[in-house]
Amino acid sequence: MRELLIGIGVGLLASWLALVVGLLLVRPQGPLLGEAVRLLPDLLRLLRRLAADRTLPRGVRIRLALLMAYLAIPFDLIPDFLPIIGYADDAIIVALVLRSTVRRAGLNAVRRHWPGTDDGFAALTRLAGLGDRTPG
Repeated sequence: MRELLIGIGVGLLASWLALVVGLLLVRPQGPLLGEAVRLLPDLLRLLRRLAADRTLPRGVRIRLALLMAYLAIPFDLIPDFLPIIGYADDAIIVALVLRSTVRRAGLNAVRRHWPGTDDGFAALTRLAGLGDRTPG
């Protein structure tokens, strides 16, 4: 039993280290990072609106609620005090959940709830890699 727990601990540590290295390699830089930071208030409102939309599939709303809970907790996979990569884990998780939402509910559902400008929505789709996806 002890060996199993040690193996799980080593595996979790190795996974965490791989995530940190990956984030260091692909971290947003320059204007891309600034664009992401400017979108944050609108993004948080978008997540709240999508999670409250009863027309979306229940699984999508649950994922969005879990994402908001993850963003609200004071600790992360990578601490936020680390420059740039501290917020990269949050950005990657948000992008993955938004992609999942678009796959299930369509880009129009996200667009319908977007509280910001058209330019902000274009930046969001570019940053999250949403493109022109339809439900399927």
